[in-house]
Amino acid sequence: MASQELKRLYQSQLLYLLERPAEPVFVPKGSQRAVFQVPHAEFLPSRYQPIAQKLEQRYGPEAGVRVPIQDIQIPDVLYSTQLSRRDNFSLFNPFHREMSSRLIDLFMSMESYDDFLSACVYCRDRMNPYMYVYALSVAVLHRQDTRGIQLPPLAQIFPHKFIDGAVFSMAREDAYLLTEDERQILVIPPDFTGTDLEEEHRVAYFREDIGVNLHHWHWHLVYPFQGPLEIVNKDRRGELFYYMHQQIMARYNFERLSNQLGRTSRFNLRQPIQEGYFPKLNHTNASRVWAGRHSGAQLRDINREDERLRFAIQDMEAFRERIMEAIHRGSVTDPQGQVIPLDEERGIDILGNIIESSILNVNPVMYGNLHNMGHLAIAYVHDPDGRHMETFSVMGDATTAMRDPVFYTWHAYIDEIFQTHKNLLPRYSPAQLDYQGIRVTNVEVVTTGGRRNELDTFWQQQDMDISRGLDFVPRTPIFIRFTHLQHTSFLYRIQVENTTKSTVEGTVRIFLAPKFNERGKRMLLRDQRHLFIEMDKFQVKIRSNPRRNMIERESTSSSVTIPFVRTFEDLEGNPGGPPEMEPFNYCGCGWPDHLLVPRGTPEGFPCQLFVMISNVVDDVVRTTNSSSLALHNHSLKDSLREKLYPYVDEPNPATGKDSDASSYCGLRNRRYPDRRSMGFPFDRDPPYGVNNIEQFLTPNMFVTDVHIFYNNHTEPPKNNSIGN
Repeated sequence: MASQELKRLYQSQLLYLLERPAEPVFVPKGSQRAVFQVPHAEFLPSRYQPIAQKLEQRYGPEAGVRVPIQDIQIPDVLYSTQLSRRDNFSLFNPFHREMSSRLIDLFMSMESYDDFLSACVYCRDRMNPYMYVYALSVAVLHRQDTRGIQLPPLAQIFPHKFIDGAVFSMAREDAYLLTEDERQILVIPPDFTGTDLEEEHRVAYFREDIGVNLHHWHWHLVYPFQGPLEIVNKDRRGELFYYMHQQIMARYNFERLSNQLGRTSRFNLRQPIQEGYFPKLNHTNASRVWAGRHSGAQLRDINREDERLRFAIQDMEAFRERIMEAIHRGSVTDPQGQVIPLDEERGIDILGNIIESSILNVNPVMYGNLHNMGHLAIAYVHDPDGRHMETFSVMGDATTAMRDPVFYTWHAYIDEIFQTHKNLLPRYSPAQLDYQGIRVTNVEVVTTGGRRNELDTFWQQQDMDISRGLDFVPRTPIFIRFTHLQHTSFLYRIQVENTTKSTVEGTVRIFLAPKFNERGKRMLLRDQRHLFIEMDKFQVKIRSNPRRNMIERESTSSSVTIPFVRTFEDLEGNPGGPPEMEPFNYCGCGWPDHLLVPRGTPEGFPCQLFVMISNVVDDVVRTTNSSSLALHNHSLKDSLREKLYPYVDEPNPATGKDSDASSYCGLRNRRYPDRRSMGFPFDRDPPYGVNNIEQFLTPNMFVTDVHIFYNNHTEPPKNNSIGN
């Protein structure tokens, strides 16, 4: 069978496994009503084994497609079944994480696709559905035989993690009582979690955006912090953890300033949490409501026996103190006493793996698990010792954490640690910033309609079919309608002069930041640099004859964003696109395109657009320095390194739409596509004596004023799908 046909077959089979995850595997799946034909009754959970033949007689005749499952040696999955199917799953919980890691190990160890499919079918109804979907998704992303397979959006697998819980009773009622032609689309109001009496609610449209939360989920699929080493130990993984979250903070603060709110203050472990939050989400799998948090809640020591979770707030303080001491000393220490420098090249990467912490943490006993412990301490603040048998709040789930305003105060706390390290690094010299012979003479953005240096935002409605996430409900489409921020597309126009005598290559780096602070005062660059959001990064050839060049770039080609994810219907027949797209395809990981531009204000929010062209010679990615691939105590074997990173001296491939979201998500099976520090040139304090962005400029840079105009009107859906 041709590889493209095989991929299409694999695509459909895996999508069937991800449909209605709480329904047993023997129930028909998908539009083709596919039935998995297990080799014997032992493949079913024990409760169904005595009636396996009756189930086949009951559901077999309904099958439009039969998927034969080959017999394999029954795997030992007892450890991974300790989380009940009715409980919620948290990546931040070490016990849950270990269970999912073992499941990933099992899926990755299957020698063939057929064995992998058999293991997936065997495990499906024995595992917690949330953990199962996570482990299966990670495996699909990283197995060679499933390369290029697209996963459905999690919002369709588990819609209750994204939309108002009140919708589901209406959805079930409509499914039972009305035909498909009689149903109306169920509308999710934009303000379903609160009112502006709580000032934090002004930016709820950002925190509760489906695309934002899908991005956070997908990023953790691509960069899991526990699992097989060859999956976890990706190039510059720790640095990317830092940079992706730093950019989230910059974008969130941009939105806050657009809504007359101050920048986020950092979390304090010993002070009450000022921000209350009530998510209005339901655990439909467990028939429970996600816990809310009242304003003024206070962190306490965690002792959750059933979750095997126990730690004290002073443990977190001790870990932070040790990390800060290491930063100021300029090195960390591994368990054998070996000193590892926190240098310019690898320091931020080492710190990222320590602070999160991943299995690449050079010394987990010494430096702990600060980031994840913070998520859990906040997630259990309402029931720290489990006396009320309450599960964790949205902060305990990577899929929902960004909905809570405390996520941002916590990550302000985490980012401050990273910035302490960055502030101690040498400041960039003019020679490191300049590109001799290259001069940017003008920059402008042109919005659709011809307006210059003016960006527009508005509201856009979208429809999404949630029926595939509704277990034990008649199989007919059920659409919900939600509203998100959107912007008018635009074009960058960059004028460049090349005074050298040959055509050269450069990397165009585009950033956007607010011009003024909360008090209406001009921002100092030392503060403004934390708010520059990366808009795009790509390579160009710059001619010397003629020496004047005009570079044009569509906003839709951004290396930061991806279009909103495809529908499930498209995926059933789509094997993932052409083979040349595979290195760039990371399962929907990337910033949502509709939030590329912050909201702005009706009168026009003043911003500064910064463009720099750096020398591609300094940007080129090389694989000759093996020390940057792995930490000292987690070195990759040469054969594995060659398998994972077979590319040598490659320039940044971010030259078009094939670079979707590479800035935040990297590239599959490749080194991170930029040798410079992530966030360059704003990742360090400006040179001494430089107070504003104009003083920072070298000839290869340009800054121009741009205004973002917010139009408070709503555009209807373009079509009945989750895509734009």
